Amino acid sequence: MLLEIITPEKNVFKGNVDSATFPGSNGSFQVLNNHAPLISSLDKGDLKYSDGKNDTTIVVEGGVVEVLNNNITVLAEKVIEE
Repeated sequence: MLLEIITPEKNVFKGNVDSATFPGSNGSFQVLNNHAPLISSLDKGDLKYSDGKNDTTIVVEGGVVEVLNNNITVLAEKVIEE
């Protein structure tokens, strides 16, 4: 899946991942390959993704995520990389 994380200031990440976990407004959720299409708002919390070799965690300050055809786009208000 292609994951793209964007803030108003910069493009934070763009690359292929095996899984991603998001801090949804109604609780965290995970997206895997061939996930059903969705749009969700994000609360402040950990956004985690894995490319099969490395696990990465960043903190987002809210935003929205769209999943469509194995493309995940995150529009984050702010990102704090750990």
